[in-house]
Amino acid sequence: NAAFDTAKVYFKAGHEALRSTGWEGDYSTMLDLCSDGANACFLTGDFVSMNDLIDEVLSKDIDTKEKYRVSEIKVKSLLTVGKVNESIDAALDFRRQLGLPAPQKKSASKFTITREYIRVKKLLKDKTAEDIANLPELDDELYEMGQRMNEHLATSVYLVEPTMLPLVIFQSVTTSLKHGLSPTSSPAFARLGLLLCGPFGKPHEGCEMAKAAELILERPGMRSSTSNTIFVTQSFCYHWTSPLHDSIEPLLKGYQVGLEIGDNDRACFCLVGRMYYLFFTGRTLVSIQKELEAATHVLTQLKQDGTQVFIILLLTTVKKRRGLDAEACDEIMDSMLATAASTRSFDMAVYVNLMKLEVFVFFQQWKEAIDLVQKAGNVRLFLSSTFVVVRYTFLAALTYLKAAQSSSGWKKRQMKKCAHKTMQLIRGWAKNGNVNVVHYLYILDAELAVLNGKNNKAKKSFSAAITTSSRNGFLQDRALAHELASA
Repeated sequence: NAAFDTAKVYFKAGHEALRSTGWEGDYSTMLDLCSDGANACFLTGDFVSMNDLIDEVLSKDIDTKEKYRVSEIKVKSLLTVGKVNESIDAALDFRRQLGLPAPQKKSASKFTITREYIRVKKLLKDKTAEDIANLPELDDELYEMGQRMNEHLATSVYLVEPTMLPLVIFQSVTTSLKHGLSPTSSPAFARLGLLLCGPFGKPHEGCEMAKAAELILERPGMRSSTSNTIFVTQSFCYHWTSPLHDSIEPLLKGYQVGLEIGDNDRACFCLVGRMYYLFFTGRTLVSIQKELEAATHVLTQLKQDGTQVFIILLLTTVKKRRGLDAEACDEIMDSMLATAASTRSFDMAVYVNLMKLEVFVFFQQWKEAIDLVQKAGNVRLFLSSTFVVVRYTFLAALTYLKAAQSSSGWKKRQMKKCAHKTMQLIRGWAKNGNVNVVHYLYILDAELAVLNGKNNKAKKSFSAAITTSSRNGFLQDRALAHELASA
């Protein structure tokens, strides 16, 4: 960000030189100095100066379109510092000022989501990824501004009002299909892939939309969406049909490109995604702790408070599993869960519950594990497209089986029923081509065999789990299978 530091100095000098007569004497230059200066301040973490410049522009009686640049910076900065609801309000308000439709800030019903999905399906017809990528270019400035606001909305509503996300995505895709492609179209189709892979259970169609998003990126003038598109496709789409390991390198690229083009938010999303994938695939705890500590330093420098929380959570989990500061780690996780509840941050609640469950399973604290699973409820309602939910579903099924093994009577039957229901979900994912859950099923089949007293079958399933997890690179799950087999 050295270039932006230098730019900020020059913008400030120009602003000061024109301050007394700038808006009356050289209106266009003053607008550029304030707008570009606010962006430089945002990218260098000088939020005080940024807000002063934003407020200066917004206070002027000028055309709404001319307030677009500072309005976008305001939306992004509010998200960056964790003020997600305020970011949503600002984005929705600006779309309405432009005269464009904006969804209501409330939970969307299944009926509404289904209705809008059918409309999008009719527009898509039988278009392939190549057909979509060859659509004409968007040449309407107003629609482009609205698309940009929807791009930020998609990130924000995902965090606190996830049922709104489909409506924002459908709106963005519809605009691209009707009016043409812009840099925002790539992440829009990637997010459509997110919906198809997760909630709609159509991973192959979803990955076709992810492919369309990547093809759009290859068109001239689309590089500004690279980091965002990589984050969505690699975090929400491709893990449904491709090895998780295959996403680690692209996420690193997304981080690097994001920093190069000034898209710090999405760059850091990619960084967080990569860290969690390293953890899930079994990178050694010592090495991942070093990377996490380095990542924490980077996010502090970039003032990515909202994103940094997820790195701190993973770092806390790693330390807990290593037996470092166990009591302090528990306090941090409990505090995060309480904050998530008070702020209605559904995604944070899911992540904290998963990490706590990871710890309980690691130390085979099955009573604590079942208490957590029953209290957490159905986390798939909120993050249904992420590998985080896939992982949680596996651990929950394992926890149900362990609870059944240690119970009797009605409770045993109830826990076994819950395990069967959860395992059916995972079987469905495997049937649809999810290679990352095959070893999960072997582990669960082994524990189910133990529950049913079929020791020979359990032994064979554990052996298959160890072999498959080794072959697919899930080293911590290989260790888990060994540990469970020897219990």
